[in-house]
Amino acid sequence: MDRYVTAGVDGSTESLAAAQWAAREALRRGVPLRLVHVWRWHPHPASSVPADSTERAAAEQVLSEAVSCVHAAHSRLRIDERLVSGAPVSALLSAAESSDLLILGSRGLGRVVGFVVGSVSQRVVAHCPCPVVLVRAGETVAAEHLPALHGISPDEVPGTPFRDVVLGLDTEHPCDELIEFAFVTAREYGASLRAVHAFRPSLSRVAEGEPLPGPELLAAQERAVIAALRPWCTKFPEVSVTETVCEERAAGALVHAAREASLVVVGRRTSTGHLGAVTHALLHHSACPVAVVPHA
Repeated sequence: MDRYVTAGVDGSTESLAAAQWAAREALRRGVPLRLVHVWRWHPHPASSVPADSTERAAAEQVLSEAVSCVHAAHSRLRIDERLVSGAPVSALLSAAESSDLLILGSRGLGRVVGFVVGSVSQRVVAHCPCPVVLVRAGETVAAEHLPALHGISPDEVPGTPFRDVVLGLDTEHPCDELIEFAFVTAREYGASLRAVHAFRPSLSRVAEGEPLPGPELLAAQERAVIAALRPWCTKFPEVSVTETVCEERAAGALVHAAREASLVVVGRRTSTGHLGAVTHALLHHSACPVAVVPHA
């Protein structure tokens, strides 16, 4: 059975940006792209539905336009179209069951301010069985890459390096699914991986039982990061890895790192059914796409 990179589309500029990002990811992974549009019948159609059209016809038009937009940029990509009638959250979660990755759009507020994440996206991210990537409106190929020389767009210069992939690393719970996703993505991009671990000194000292002087505590945290990444560096020797260890809140450190990244990768515990504070902050403030990886 085919596996897919799946994107939800609804006719908005943010969903079209998500569809284009998903198309590039599908090509990198060598899998088909699935575009899903979910619609529901209403006794009083929305004002966006033309007076001479039915809701289903309008939904078909939304999906057709998204397919045409992606096909124009990626003519050789296999695209599977899915028009689904039902509740958006359950329909997207169902589509995700046969997907390697689910991509959703989010209204952007600029590269510094970040996202506006709707309730549907938040509920899908919180319950999705596969990794979910949130993509801002206006996200382009150029935003994924380091600046090209002389103002030339990166998509016109094959081989323009990707910006770093950023991994949010918790050394107390170094999750295999999360770390592997970050390494595999960095390898696909040909990018460096930057592992960011932020800690708060007071909490770390309580956890360890004995107070440590500042420099010793920082050194201990750095050793923990290196130990957590060592087996993955051995497994992925082609990926260049840098570590950033800092005394601050994790959300702030990752939002800052995302400003110069192609993708930031964080985790979500499947047992809780909700997003943690760090992930929630990133979904609202990251300047680049955010991948949320479910793990036990």
